[in-house]
Amino acid sequence: MLPRSSPRLLLVTAIAAYASAFGALSVLRHYAFSTGRFDLGNMVQAVWATAHGEPLSVTSLGGAQFIRLGAHFDPILVLFAPLWWLWPSPSLLLTAQALVVALGALPVFWLARKHLRSEHAALGFALAFLLLPPLQWMTLSEFHPVALATTFLLFAFWYLDEERLLPFVLFAVIAVISKEHVALTLAGFGLWHAIGRRRLWPGAGIAAASVAVAALAIGLVIPHFSPEGQSSFYGRYAAIGGSPSGVARTVLSDPGALLAELVDGRGAAYVLELLLPLAALPLLAPVVLVAAVPELLLNLLSSTPTQTSIHFQYSATVLASFAAAAVIGAARLTQRSGIPPARLAAAAVACSLAANYVLGPIPVWQAFPLGETLGTSSHRVNGHDRTSARAVEVIPTDAVVSASNSLGAHLSERRRLLSFPLLGDAQWVAVDETRPGNADRIEPLPYAVAIASLRRDPHWRLVFEQDAVLVFRRVS
Repeated sequence: MLPRSSPRLLLVTAIAAYASAFGALSVLRHYAFSTGRFDLGNMVQAVWATAHGEPLSVTSLGGAQFIRLGAHFDPILVLFAPLWWLWPSPSLLLTAQALVVALGALPVFWLARKHLRSEHAALGFALAFLLLPPLQWMTLSEFHPVALATTFLLFAFWYLDEERLLPFVLFAVIAVISKEHVALTLAGFGLWHAIGRRRLWPGAGIAAASVAVAALAIGLVIPHFSPEGQSSFYGRYAAIGGSPSGVARTVLSDPGALLAELVDGRGAAYVLELLLPLAALPLLAPVVLVAAVPELLLNLLSSTPTQTSIHFQYSATVLASFAAAAVIGAARLTQRSGIPPARLAAAAVACSLAANYVLGPIPVWQAFPLGETLGTSSHRVNGHDRTSARAVEVIPTDAVVSASNSLGAHLSERRRLLSFPLLGDAQWVAVDETRPGNADRIEPLPYAVAIASLRRDPHWRLVFEQDAVLVFRRVS
């Protein structure tokens, strides 16, 4: 028999192990130049600018300086500025992300302990959460403020379940300022509180306030600060209207177009990869599951393939909703069928571990049959990476630079950073010929043509060339 305190001790150990391992892997990936201007560099520049007196100032793809709120509503980045004064490095953001994501296991543990009345079962669900392949991929996917929302939403759900509205509001606010659509998940929590807990007016108030915040962020804040006057991401939904109002018109005039996007073949595998690692238990709590619908729809209706992949940050709010729903669903199954909570927790751990073996990013899996091999070498620093590090050190810290995406994350701690091949007012150019990137896209031919043109341009002098890493300086 395990000591009474062992589940809590093992929980703390698991959280520390997750934060340490994935924090280290994230930092190593950065040193191995597996991060980029998109997206780590964007966040670094926003935090650096805030720490230097220009809140959330970043450089757009077109070379304009603007407030990052014009791209995404994520003012949570401002909170990193004081930490930047203590640790001025991209590693700060990567390490903090791993730690915050790992702490999401705490509210999962508390929820399961309350509803399943078993600390051992609670530990099982917390471990299953930490083993989720989409969660681990999100942690390693550079740095995104919305990744922090997974944990903050789980804390908010826990406090709402406890009917402790003050701490709920605190975590809800922190979650909301991580991205513009997060408030819609909180609206789903409000509906659950109104229907599932029969707290009609508080739940309805939460849902209404959350929808209003999302509408404000999407309809007013982003267009106000955007250089284009509207979100640059509307193009992902061009087939169904291209904007919130356009999508609403499509819903009324051509609902078949939306249905065609939803069932285009990419979405089914994506949803299963989110659902099956939790033993499909979220399906047993449909009212909680409503909170996952907004982000699922955003991803399934988008024309961008990365939004229906578990390897990126686009499932942050879904993960929070699914984790909470899995616990509530397991509690209902236990009550109705008499299945012991520990058995359900063991099933969740087994499913999550099996999914991690096949789909997860842990490098050790590559050594076993059918183990996931994607990205298993992305944390290894080689000679080319060390050459790239020497190249970026040639460039003055206060200079305006045009950089290829793979070098951009290492040059973002400055006021202006352009995306190659845009030259604009750049005084320096840094490119890596082995990692072709035209602005924020992989386009080898335009990239090679732009570099060849730069080599011939008499206004630019090649000052560094090693292992296909090039640094140019403008000739006055």
